[in-house]
Amino acid sequence: MELSVTQPQTRFSRASTELRALLKLAAPIMIAQLSNTAMGFVDAVMAGRVSPRDLAAVALGNSIWIPVFLLMTGILLATTAKVAERFGAGKPDEIGPLVRQALWLALVVGICGALLLINARPVLQLMGVDPDLVDPAMGYLHGIAFGFPAVALYYVLRCFSDGLGRTRPSMVLGICGLLLNIPLNYILIYGHLGMPALGGVGCGWASGAVMWFMLLGMLSWVTRAPAYKPSRLFGQFDKPQWSMIKRLLSIGGPIGIAVFAESSIFAVIALLIGGLGATVVAGHQIALNFSALIFMIPYALAMAVTVRVGQALGRGEPRAARFAAGIGIGAALAYACLSASLMLLFREPIAKMYSPDPQVIAVAAMLIVYSALFQFSDAIQVAAAGALRGYQDTRATMVITLFAYWGIGLPVGYALGLSDWLGEPSGPKGLWQGLVVGLTCAAVLLSLRLARSARARIRR
Repeated sequence: MELSVTQPQTRFSRASTELRALLKLAAPIMIAQLSNTAMGFVDAVMAGRVSPRDLAAVALGNSIWIPVFLLMTGILLATTAKVAERFGAGKPDEIGPLVRQALWLALVVGICGALLLINARPVLQLMGVDPDLVDPAMGYLHGIAFGFPAVALYYVLRCFSDGLGRTRPSMVLGICGLLLNIPLNYILIYGHLGMPALGGVGCGWASGAVMWFMLLGMLSWVTRAPAYKPSRLFGQFDKPQWSMIKRLLSIGGPIGIAVFAESSIFAVIALLIGGLGATVVAGHQIALNFSALIFMIPYALAMAVTVRVGQALGRGEPRAARFAAGIGIGAALAYACLSASLMLLFREPIAKMYSPDPQVIAVAAMLIVYSALFQFSDAIQVAAAGALRGYQDTRATMVITLFAYWGIGLPVGYALGLSDWLGEPSGPKGLWQGLVVGLTCAAVLLSLRLARSARARIRR
């Protein structure tokens, strides 16, 4: 009788301890991610107050640069798992050389990403975007490209800090970046302090400047704080070493492609909607921007799960790694219940925060319903993917993500929204229904893969 009472208490206590550790690690990441995403929210709100055309241009620009950014940062995310594993194994002397090679990789991918943005005009034209929106969207992208090399280097330093379990720097710098972004937007959008009034284009240049500020802030933090000294990050200069960079790419490349596959389906939908007019594009952007804001909580949990799983495996505790993954998925799913309920209840007030235009509000409120529906599958898939990064099992994640989003979600969305294959085309509503299907497929398949990976490590 006594054993039957004690055992559940022990399990509950263990779950509570793991949840507290996860949330302690995730909370600063959540604030950092929300701050970063809030910059996009501020851009959308301030551009939307100028005109629907400016909001639509920012939306189209986001549909280009955000997938490229996520591809880039996904590649660099391998740094977190590698650092966490070495930290858990008590090998700080191996961390510095690893991160120095990751910085070389970041410099290259950051410059390549900037060049892609600068030359994105053919993509907009190929997708049949309204010609009146192409020039302002490109001006916005040029401003973002200015900051891309800086944000790539910043992200490696952030992954280094996160892998050590030090997530506070990204939180502080995220908040400071947001606070800086607002006055810079005001100056550049409306033309103050002798600057020309750039409209929505000014949002891009403000964001690019903030990226450089955040890099300088993180550099100062990791070179001065005592917690980073054992890694001796800048203790010596290393030339690029292809063998180590290749190992980072072997893990980070599939992560980047998987993240890009998920984000780019949203971008492709925005571009497909681009031919339906500025009102529809603006409504889609509102729903997408708010969804991205809400998504930052489970995404932050997933990043914390990567660290918890990686450190547990570094200590040689595969059962603890599996337990951490399960708690992370449960926490993400609990949050999804809350976020979905609030989005359904307040979809119209949410839309009104972005735009006073009644037609834009109507489109946005309709699409927020579908965003609420995919909160559950989105939470599960991102947490499972975060755990799989901790296991450094990334190639299967890439294949599953490509299949779910591009093989299932986009074809279903296109068939429902823009073709007459399944009846009268329903426009943006059908495309978002395809997102629900694709994310659900990803959640199921990634959960199955995670269970298999966890069992395999325990049996070793």
